[in-house]
Amino acid sequence: MSDLGQVFFFAFLAMLNPTLLAAVTLMLLLPNPKRLMLGYLLGAYATSVSTGLVIVFALPDSSATSTSRDTLSPAGDIVVGLLLLLVAFVLATDRDRPVRERKARRKNEKQADGGGEREPLPMRMLGRGTPRIAFVVGLLLSFPGVSYLVGLGHIHKLDAAAVPTALLVIAFCLIQQLLLEVPLAGYFVAPDETADRVRRFRAWFARNGRRAGIIGATVLGSLAIVRGIVGLVS
Repeated sequence: MSDLGQVFFFAFLAMLNPTLLAAVTLMLLLPNPKRLMLGYLLGAYATSVSTGLVIVFALPDSSATSTSRDTLSPAGDIVVGLLLLLVAFVLATDRDRPVRERKARRKNEKQADGGGEREPLPMRMLGRGTPRIAFVVGLLLSFPGVSYLVGLGHIHKLDAAAVPTALLVIAFCLIQQLLLEVPLAGYFVAPDETADRVRRFRAWFARNGRRAGIIGATVLGSLAIVRGIVGLVS
């Protein structure tokens, strides 16, 4: 495969980001997903495009890519993937029942005392936040991964002029965010139909939350393991 072909291959591989998939799923379950996703997307662009341009132009002769690959070890992706598969196994076999029962008892006790249950951090940041907060979340969750860095390495190997190189970096970043761009584009192209599909998704999730958790953990875990293996052999 040519260097240009490998650039696009790793761009699509970078798109299969478990963190991005989880964030998109969460935002679709919250009020005003369009505004939240737009804020998140702008933050993701700010991080990925600026970082990519710095690596390709400011550090062309350094070992930035290989050093970052060592820092963001593919083994970490594999470990996270295995943990997610373990979560899927626990949910599928109902081994988390004691935990659920304890949590239900604590929730009932807090409600009896007039207290409320504290939401998870991602829910507090995205659910209660504005597009500005979603922008910050997008910034923080979009730092370079292995596939991104390897793809930038192939862009550098092309040794193209400045403008084509910059356009390739931008194209790479656009492909990397397709999981977010596609549903967001739906809100602009067919807002009513997209909103109806999101409502159906929420209703399905409310009825099948546990099943969705099993499927989600399995998919995310598998993607993380695949990303880690590709990073090890690249």
